[in-house]
Amino acid sequence: MTANWTVKRLEEACDFYNGLWKGEKEPFVNVGVIRNTNFTKEGWLDDSDIAYLDVESRKFEKRRLQYGDVILEKSGGGPKQAVGRVVLFDKKEGDFSFSNFTSAIRVRDPELLDFRFLHMFLHWTYVSGVTEKIQSNSTGIRNLDGNAYKAIEISFPRLKAQQRIVAILDEVFAGIDSAKANAERNLRNAREVFEGCLESKFASITGNDLQAAIGDVTGGVFTGPFGSLLHKRDYVENGIPLVNPAHISTGEIVPDSRKTVSAATATRLSSYAMHAGDIVIGRRGEMGRCAVVTESQAGWLCGTGSFVIRAGDRFNSDYLSRLLRSDVHKKRLEKVAGGAVMPNLSNSDLSSYQVALPTLDRQIEMLREIELMEAEFKRLESIYTRKLTALDELKQSLLHQAFSGQL
Repeated sequence: MTANWTVKRLEEACDFYNGLWKGEKEPFVNVGVIRNTNFTKEGWLDDSDIAYLDVESRKFEKRRLQYGDVILEKSGGGPKQAVGRVVLFDKKEGDFSFSNFTSAIRVRDPELLDFRFLHMFLHWTYVSGVTEKIQSNSTGIRNLDGNAYKAIEISFPRLKAQQRIVAILDEVFAGIDSAKANAERNLRNAREVFEGCLESKFASITGNDLQAAIGDVTGGVFTGPFGSLLHKRDYVENGIPLVNPAHISTGEIVPDSRKTVSAATATRLSSYAMHAGDIVIGRRGEMGRCAVVTESQAGWLCGTGSFVIRAGDRFNSDYLSRLLRSDVHKKRLEKVAGGAVMPNLSNSDLSSYQVALPTLDRQIEMLREIELMEAEFKRLESIYTRKLTALDELKQSLLHQAFSGQL
């Protein structure tokens, strides 16, 4: 299908330029600097928060962006996001450069290779997983292997055929992006409706039921072990989990298997072991982050940054956990915790924290109502998520067709 197409390595068809360090030698010039935060997942430039910095004039002149440059993310990414995203610089006015975490790619011969075709090819290279295979991790940051990237081969037809392919993709992608925006908006709306119903449900009990301090109507509030009780030698992989705030997500406990403790350490710290039905809640950082301990998680340890609430016989654990992670209680807990940099609850703060105490029957009834609402939200969420996935797959399929000569 691509028998008459030209094949070149990227380093043969393009020039690569390293990003800009701020520098400290005058004279300076104030310019817009494109950073990783300006990359969208669709491969376009988000110019809503471009940083304007004073940079060395000498260095800027060598790194001034030109209309049609493709900017490559060479360092960054994240645990679930590969490095190697690209955006097209499509500005014809203003002074702009690019950060040292990025590189600029410039077509050498515009009569041979259209920069829009190059941009779409490099975006396809990223979304198809090519850059995932040519990167390394360093202190939590992913780094692209520059030499391997430059050696990637690009196939392209004559210029007019490239422009025709780009025009087709632009038109189809505009429709796909519109459909995705609608699905994302519907998903947000469904989530907002669910959260609103949830808040109304909890707000309805505030004035009608007994208000009581958590410490008075539960089995008590317990603190995790002090840092002095744990040492580096106590940690092992795939041992007994320690549950800190970072391990509590959307009402579930997701431990880090790389930082657990040995059985001997767990025995030594057995007084901090959690029971099934306990509520583990973070005492610092994001307030209201909590989850109920399941049967399979019994024996895991409450971490230094967490508290355990033992529900006792007047609270249903699931009800109390839902209540504490609702928006209204998150905001209240933030005020109680205080702290300009990071909110931090004390044991007495949480023990004396006032919550509504309906009857156990009413708590269970509310949970059933919440579960019905949540099931409907999950159904809608699944529909919109599947639609978004299908649209992404359609886009990748079209890109594959484009660069294999099928368009």
